[in-house]
Amino acid sequence: MKTNAHDEVNTPDHENVIEVTDLRRVYGGGFEAVRGITFSVGRGELFALLGTNGAGKTSTVELLEGLAPPSGGRVRVLGHDPYAERAAVRPRIGVMLQEGGFPSELTVAETVRMWAGCTSGARPIGEALDLVGLARRAGVRVKQLSGGEKRRLDLALALLGRPEVLFLDEPTTGLDAEGRQDTWELVRELRDEGTTVLLTTHYLEEAEDLADRLAILHEGVVATTGTPAEVTASQPSRISFDLPAGYFLGDLPPLGELGVTGHEETGRTVVLRTHELQRAATALLLWAERARVELGRLEVRSASLEEAFLRIARETAAASAAAATAESHTESRTKEPTA
Repeated sequence: MKTNAHDEVNTPDHENVIEVTDLRRVYGGGFEAVRGITFSVGRGELFALLGTNGAGKTSTVELLEGLAPPSGGRVRVLGHDPYAERAAVRPRIGVMLQEGGFPSELTVAETVRMWAGCTSGARPIGEALDLVGLARRAGVRVKQLSGGEKRRLDLALALLGRPEVLFLDEPTTGLDAEGRQDTWELVRELRDEGTTVLLTTHYLEEAEDLADRLAILHEGVVATTGTPAEVTASQPSRISFDLPAGYFLGDLPPLGELGVTGHEETGRTVVLRTHELQRAATALLLWAERARVELGRLEVRSASLEEAFLRIARETAAASAAAATAESHTESRTKEPTA
């Protein structure tokens, strides 16, 4: 079949530059931090790994960066094994760790210059510092930097080599609101220019705002994956309000007719959950207008990634606990003495 020039030009833009298949990582003592996860990241895509502490995020990212070999499964970055073929991968990636270790007596500029000496095709020092808003701090010693400024320096070093793939492990921890917004804007620009970004973060609004796709890890496995909208859509939206004096929940239109799938009532406060937010909110407000009453502290809110994250974490934890209990009961029965 003949391929036209347009297809030839655009095919690389759709290839996976990160491929993870049944990846496992086991530490000494047999603790399995990563338990058979699979995902891929396309060229020019920003992919976020989310999870509670101990979910396996950093353990996974370290394998992708080539800092250790996997205990099982397969990982490829830019078509190479990042550990066995480190020389082929390292010059083409940028890495921002959770914590950087810099010589405290060097200035910011000296630190970048030292790092640039070990980086192929490094950006000019001034350009790297300007990218992260540290140009005016070039002559300041590292030990005099704030925690947020040190994170900016971490990012500058990760960007020195103009990486094709950028690993960002908790990049905005310690930054103030302005610094976080500046970093988000820089990451968007890098992504738009074709850099593939893999991000871990505890800030769910960061993932919701930046990520093209994401995966939520829990206890070393992928609990769910998809676009932020797809993951969020799995959770119901919420309408909360205080009932008017003299009214009760039964005075409202039938909840099923409102498209409500669940509700909670605490005193006078009612919380309705629905996957049809517009329908439910419209019907509720029309009822209030007809009844000539005011719904106190009315709040209408679409489902958020935070709510999806928390619910997935709870459900996965409950399923794990149930499985552990069932396994314990099975073991107990098999150990019972026979007559």
